Amino acid sequence: MSKQLQARRLEGIDHNPWVEFTRLSKEYDVVNLGQGFPDFSPPDFAVQAFQQATTGNFMLNQYTTAFGYPPLTKILASFFGKLLGQEMDPLKNVLVTVGAYGALFTAFQALVDEGDEVIIIEPAFNCYEPMTMMAGGRPVFVSLRPQSPAPKGQLGSSNDWQLDPTELASKFTPRTKILVLNTPNNPLGKVFSKKELELVAALCQQHDVLCISDEVYQWLVYDGHQHISIASLPGMWERTLTIGSAGKSFSATGWKVGWVMGPDNIMKHLRTVHQNSIFHCPTQAQAAVAQCFEREQQHFGQPSSYFLQLPQAMGLNRDHMIQSLQSVGLKPLIPQGSYFLIADISDFKSSMPDLPGAMDEPYDRRFAKWMIKNKGLSAIPVSIFYSQSHQKDFDHCIRFCFVKDKATLQAMDKRLCSWKGEPQA
Repeated sequence: MSKQLQARRLEGIDHNPWVEFTRLSKEYDVVNLGQGFPDFSPPDFAVQAFQQATTGNFMLNQYTTAFGYPPLTKILASFFGKLLGQEMDPLKNVLVTVGAYGALFTAFQALVDEGDEVIIIEPAFNCYEPMTMMAGGRPVFVSLRPQSPAPKGQLGSSNDWQLDPTELASKFTPRTKILVLNTPNNPLGKVFSKKELELVAALCQQHDVLCISDEVYQWLVYDGHQHISIASLPGMWERTLTIGSAGKSFSATGWKVGWVMGPDNIMKHLRTVHQNSIFHCPTQAQAAVAQCFEREQQHFGQPSSYFLQLPQAMGLNRDHMIQSLQSVGLKPLIPQGSYFLIADISDFKSSMPDLPGAMDEPYDRRFAKWMIKNKGLSAIPVSIFYSQSHQKDFDHCIRFCFVKDKATLQAMDKRLCSWKGEPQA
């Protein structure tokens, strides 16, 4: 065909590093600690809910309401309305999407116009930038940075990485339309404090900017830290879209059920995109998620709550991984939340600077490939969570996922033990 096939909006976003690292992990015999999914079963009540949805009421095989299965939108409005301090209307304030990814895409398509600026806090999940660009917007980046090195002999914390208030304020211009917030943060595991959220909220209100708050890991917080939704702060419900995920909430990422909540004057534009794209999401998965939330609402705040049990169990996994990684000279950063921790590889960068790879390839990418091929462990280079111009400044960390089965962690330990016993490269 002589005409250009691809739309201009696809220019510059065709490369996805996840494809490369997923392929490499399949080519070699590795313990997969890179991708962010549990390799254990969802809780029994969730499995039973899905089984009931697929074998019970035969009408669940058919279309449901376009903007969400009514029992699901109703329980989401009730459950999160209490947490956000809002009387939420299931028909106006909730939209069910194909995963949180679908919620993000719908929001960007509905709200970002040609030339609009979108502030993205780095490190950031790497879909925010291409979604901004596909909508015609211009991503503007501001980085979290460690405020001070950890004391000698101690590990740093994700809490040490903070925004510079002056730098953040400088990113707002008359063209700024949206700020994207992710708490708990992927890949850092940082849980934004109330003080940090108040700074973001004040700037959004001062400059009349919307906030898209990606809160898929909200139940996975550790060591007594508290997740706070920015929409619950004074003056922020009116300008915030809050995004959640059943996959992350109930350890069932393949269900691909997500949601977005917010005021009707914003949500109506997302519904327009939704009704003119996917129209509605699979009914049976929504029915299963509705049952899971109904069960969780009854147990919420009690020891039987899955939203308490999951972080307790994953906190032990996190501590196990932190201890194990140190045995080979990796320096983990202690995360406050999420599925992930990052480990500093600066010592390897000093002792093994010439790993194979392209001259302009960030060191962490070369190290991650070397580790897959030579040590049988996969992780994700943290530089992929940064914009192109910032990648060289943040090429000394790799991300591990600790939301894994005990057998996977034991397999990790075995590989690390072999690594520890080998001569240093």
